[in-house]
This record gives sequence, C-alpha cells and structure tokens, in this order.
Amino acid sequence: MPTDFIERLVYSEKDIQHGVAVVAQQLNEKYDDAVMITVVPGGMLFTADLARQLTFPISMDVISCPHMPGDRSNTSDIVFRNTIDLTGRHVIVVDDAIESGGTMKRLVSYLTSTYVLKSIAIATLFVKKNRTAISVDQHFAYEYDGDDMLVGYGLPWNDGQRNLPFVAKLAEGERGG
Repeated sequence: MPTDFIERLVYSEKDIQHGVAVVAQQLNEKYDDAVMITVVPGGMLFTADLARQLTFPISMDVISCPHMPGDRSNTSDIVFRNTIDLTGRHVIVVDDAIESGGTMKRLVSYLTSTYVLKSIAIATLFVKKNRTAISVDQHFAYEYDGDDMLVGYGLPWNDGQRNLPFVAKLAEGERGG
C-alpha cells in the first residue's frame, strides 16, 4: 500500500494496542454494563479492538453524522436507528478520535436530549488538545497537541486509508486530497 502521502508516524500499531488497553481499563473500572454506540465509519476499528477487551456485558449500536475532518460546525443530519432501548442505560459513544469536537458535541447533545440515559461518556483512542469542550466523562489514551490532518486507524484521507494500522500526519500539500 503506497504511503507517500504520509509525513510522519504519530501512533504506531504498538501505541494503538497500548491505547486501546488503557481505555479498556478505564471503562472496566467504571462500568458493569453499558451500551456502546459507535460513530461510523470512523469508530469501527477502535470499537472492535476495544469491545474485545471489555470485561462487562455490552450492547452495541451505531450512529452517523457525516462530516469533513476538523469541521467545527458540522450541520449534517444525525442518523441513528436506535435498535436498543437506551432508557436508564449507561451509554458510551465510541469514535476513533475527537479532533475539533464539534461533531461529538452534537451527538452527545442529541442523545441526552432525546433519550433518558443513566449516564453518557465518550471513549476514543485520542483527542486533540484544542478540541471543543464537551461536558461528559471522556476516556482516552492520548492527547495530541496540534491541529495536523491525521490519517489511518479509522481517520480518512481522500475517502480512504481508514484501514491503515497506524495513525500518521498527512504530508503538507496532500490536505486537499
């Protein structure tokens, strides 16, 4: 697979494995049952890796709110089929990363205003330091200091590359795809 669009590695496969274990430990210490709602498509890889390390029963569902990476003012439709009764349940919204935070903030607001939840939290591999504030519990392994365009492990570039087994900084000049 060509990788000439990559400037440098940010999180290696080993870093990702470690990060998944860190987040799983945080969740295992807090929950004895929960519904994981994956933000698709980006959160699929992280959810699969994370779910296998959780020691409590989980139910799973998906939610979508298509956006461009780094978009702080995402106004696209939220698509949630709600196949599981969320009433009185702990809900963990799972995504690969929180970059700007705008989309995740909208999703959390939507879920908390539409359903009567016991609690809501976020689980991601990493967050960007300058993200929008979201006032719910956040479980993550890494805090990335920068606004670089990142690709891999769920993060897209040019509508692809989500399946890269690492996270890398996109090379300058490649941002437009």
